[in-house]
Amino acid sequence: MKVALVGYGKMGKAIEPILLERGHEIVLRIGQNNQNEFNKQNLQNCDVAIEFSRPELALHHYQRCFEAGIPVVSGTTGWLEKRQELQQVIEDMNASFFYAPNFSIGVNLFFKVNEFLAQLMNQQVQYDVEMEEIHHKQKLDSPSGTGIRTAEIILDQIERKEIWVENVKKHENELLINVKREDHVPGTHIVNYLSDEDTLSLSHVAHSRKGFAMGAVLAAEWILNKKGSFGMNDLLKF
Repeated sequence: MKVALVGYGKMGKAIEPILLERGHEIVLRIGQNNQNEFNKQNLQNCDVAIEFSRPELALHHYQRCFEAGIPVVSGTTGWLEKRQELQQVIEDMNASFFYAPNFSIGVNLFFKVNEFLAQLMNQQVQYDVEMEEIHHKQKLDSPSGTGIRTAEIILDQIERKEIWVENVKKHENELLINVKREDHVPGTHIVNYLSDEDTLSLSHVAHSRKGFAMGAVLAAEWILNKKGSFGMNDLLKF
């Protein structure tokens, strides 16, 4: 397939060798210095766009790709307050969109186990639950999209928790997310269930960006010739 890499930063450069190894062609590499090449004519030479950019640019990128008639696979986080608005655009334009806050197969298995564990722990009221996430210092959004998705899963299952909060907890109905930013950390997420007697922990630790990059490429291969909105649950058949 012919691919547009929209956002040629760390993730774009991690995705590039995997695409080439799998026999795909990169037609466009769009970074900060060549936005003039991000136009309908060039995009129409592509089969799919893989988009990892900044939250303030993401919706513009999606719209431009939809206008060119190509599917978008995106991992940009920090824009989800406009998800309903985007969904309407996808339906109106009969577009193809695949979004995941994290494309790692391991992280998505972590999400699924997190959901099951939270269902069990809903009945164990002697346990409090807290989260911790650690990312590299260049990570712009806080908490990360992965952290927020982990929290949402817990809130859906545990009735005594109603809202997540970052770094400071004031009420028992709050789910605390301790956010840390350190050098050279691709991504660590930990869920801790705490009681006076013991602690039960669920964690995912990324060793490199390659797992995220591979998932994005698999999603791009999968979405060809499909219409609508999709995510990792569709790809992994959960």
